[in-house]
Amino acid sequence: MEVRPAHLVGARSAVLHAAPMPRIVPRSAWARGGMPKQPPPRYDDKVIAVFVHHTDSPNRYACADVPRIIRALYAGQIGYRRWDDIGYNFLVDRCGRIYEGRAGGVERPVTGAHTQGFNHRTAGIAAIGTFTAGVPVPRAMTAAIAAVAAWKLGLADIDPRTKVRLISSNGRSRYEQGATVLLPALAGHRDGYATTCPGAALSALLPAIRQRAAHLQGRR
Repeated sequence: MEVRPAHLVGARSAVLHAAPMPRIVPRSAWARGGMPKQPPPRYDDKVIAVFVHHTDSPNRYACADVPRIIRALYAGQIGYRRWDDIGYNFLVDRCGRIYEGRAGGVERPVTGAHTQGFNHRTAGIAAIGTFTAGVPVPRAMTAAIAAVAAWKLGLADIDPRTKVRLISSNGRSRYEQGATVLLPALAGHRDGYATTCPGAALSALLPAIRQRAAHLQGRR
């Protein structure tokens, strides 16, 4: 499989601050026959926030091996965690390629399983690798995260630099069940859950990623 960065291929919609849809590698590129049968996808009305994660897996990989890596992540999440599918809506590799994760359609507001308490009206974007303090984060990866976040948030005309109100659905998040909280529209996993994810190095870049995503939406 040829390795190349994600390119913006879609046209802007009628939404005031829409962003182009980035090129997304379909689920069929990594999902193979013989996978367990899954229940139908669940949907929300729209996506108003995205959570950025890292997969806490090795960084030294060939981008041609990413489909195999995603299959391994999938196997762990449906096996050890006993989920019905991979939790992330999207995954991004070190070369800037964006992959479809959870089934249900990339353009639809699929309910994921990525941030305890805050899976509703959000999307999860996982950076493949481990980005703790001092670990370099590839520019192609941060550009791809910004591109998919700008597109998904733009569908609801949400500025990636703002904060949005979300309701915690689970008391095991940072907030008690039913609490309405104000969180970044482009957040790190640790904003909603007691974790170090997406790692100190990637977390430090979130302000710049928000700014780039806003620029892709045509905002000043």
